[in-house]
Amino acid sequence: MQLVVISGLSGSGKSVALAVLEDSGYYCVDNLPATLLEENLDVLERAGYPRVAITTDARSGEALRSVPAALERLRERGHDVRVMFLDARDDTLVRRYSETRRRHPLADGERTLEESIRFERAMLEQLHERGHHIDTSDLAPNALRRWVKDFVGVPATGTMLLFESFGFKEGVPLDADFVFDVRCLPNPYYDLALRPLTGRDQAVASFLESVPEALRMLADIGDYLERWLPCFRRDNRAYLTVAIGCTGGMHRSVFFAERLAQRFAEGTHVLVRHRYLDGR
Repeated sequence: MQLVVISGLSGSGKSVALAVLEDSGYYCVDNLPATLLEENLDVLERAGYPRVAITTDARSGEALRSVPAALERLRERGHDVRVMFLDARDDTLVRRYSETRRRHPLADGERTLEESIRFERAMLEQLHERGHHIDTSDLAPNALRRWVKDFVGVPATGTMLLFESFGFKEGVPLDADFVFDVRCLPNPYYDLALRPLTGRDQAVASFLESVPEALRMLADIGDYLERWLPCFRRDNRAYLTVAIGCTGGMHRSVFFAERLAQRFAEGTHVLVRHRYLDGR
């Protein structure tokens, strides 16, 4: 069985992610109490469901502490277990709650909305550390849907390496394990012919390939990751996100993410995301 566990902050998009998987043929269970995880999976396994997705969150309270061990036992039984953790900046979550006028599930009449978000973040720390992070701040729902489909479509073996481009003007993504800053390199934006293009276009690639510093930095980042990736594999890290940032997230960072993905594509499960391009 393939099991996808979706967790994360309230208001971060868990319902959107679960709907994507339901439309993709997964048997979905929303807000499953953490104590029922293994029992529920036993029932679904006997019923013959090959793909299951569940959401579990802070409403399970202290029972969340049992989830990491339960997931490990399910893996030992041969199941393909994946954990997706959706996150967003506090200011984004506050805005979403303000727009929808929904009540935060941990609000008890004594905590403010901001305090409820901080309390929830602390409760989910263990799952945060074990899941594949997706920062949904400023991310369009259609982009999140594509990213969820990409995540479940990648083979489960080994460490999944995700290269993500972003623009510093929108902030560093919360899901990054490594962040590399390429703003010191010449910016194609200032070439009027290249401005409307992206780092995926050959003209922009040719521009950056003509800059010796860009090629040296690209090689240095690749060598660094190549040197240390085996260490993360030995640590049984299932997901590793490498974020490349430039000013606007359209030219230099996109070029670097694409080239690094090409370098590591052989022998490693690789995904590429472009926050500026995918999020609009």
